[in-house]
Parts: sequence; C-alpha cells; structure tokens
Amino acid sequence: CFQFPVLDYCYKNRLLRGIKAIILYPMNALATDQAGRLAKAIFDDPRLQGQVTAGLFIGRGDKKMHLSTTMTREHIIEDTETILSNPPDILLTNFKMLDYGLLRHNYQRLWNNNRKEKNTLLKYLVLDELHTYDGAQGTDVANLIRRLKLKLSLPYEHLCCIGTSATMGSEDDAKDALCKFASDVFGEYFSTDSIIDEH
Repeated sequence: CFQFPVLDYCYKNRLLRGIKAIILYPMNALATDQAGRLAKAIFDDPRLQGQVTAGLFIGRGDKKMHLSTTMTREHIIEDTETILSNPPDILLTNFKMLDYGLLRHNYQRLWNNNRKEKNTLLKYLVLDELHTYDGAQGTDVANLIRRLKLKLSLPYEHLCCIGTSATMGSEDDAKDALCKFASDVFGEYFSTDSIIDEH
C-alpha cells in the first residue's frame, strides 16, 4: 500500500539527489525479500527504470560476497560503498544499520545530499511490522527516529510516517491504542482516520 506513493514521489523528484524514503525492517530476511519485489517493480516500469534507485543497507558481518552495484530486475543496489558514494532514492535497512548510519563517521556520506541546503527531500519513513517495536526496542527506535529528524533538520509533520502490521487487535479501543502507539514511536500525531485496514 505504501510502495506506489513512495515510487511516485521518487519519480517526481528524480532530478534531486538524496534519500527520499527509508523503509525499516525488523529482520534482514524481510528486507532482502522486499528488496527483490521492489527491484522488479522498478525494472518493469519504463518510467522508473534508470530513473529511481533503491539500496539495501544491512549488516553482513565479515562475509566476502559479490553484491550488486547497479539496479537489475532481481536486485537493488546492495554494495555498501556504492550506496555511500551515491545514496539511493529509497533506502531499505534495519534500525541497527540506520543507527550506525547516523552515528559512524565512515557512513556520513549517506546523508550528504540530504544535508545540502538543509533540504527536506526525505519524505517517507516506513516501519514494517510496526507491532514488533514495543518495549526497549520500541524506545530505541523512537529515539532513532527523533535523531534522524534532528540530523536532517526535518520539521514536525514533514515526514509521511507509515507503519505496517498484520496485527492490530479487535478490541473496541484497538484503533485508538494503535494511534497512540504509532504517535509514540514516530513522534508524530496519528488519528484513527490514518488507519487503513483490510476492509
């Protein structure tokens, strides 16, 4: 449900360099799976192919492997050095790598285009499996999002924050509870009108 608005925004701003959307996954396996779907969506649309880029920014330990440096039908950009030297429009990552991206000096190039002229090019922030970000991990992610906003000087209500989940609950107050939870995590206001459910 969020892929088409994200791709549309990236296409409309394709002449501006910098990260336009960040999609956070709780596990690398989920990020890798969705990376393949995104690669296919971009490659199969002649308007997007060669115009919109996506990068998979995840930790890989000490494994020596060949990682893609270009967009193909099967892969988005996976090579860390390529991502840092020419940041993609869409960044798929996990909260730990985003944390490293904000703190570690060797990853600061990731934000070079976004910090030029204090632009507000980053528009979309997506948390997949929102319900998993509770307890201490939820607090960590909430603080991470606030640090991201501070680093890029993003004003309140600028980001389009999206949380996806197959778990919402069926109690009478489930939607209100979800809005409060999302507001706490993202640091933005959510009303029940913000919720898109299966119906």
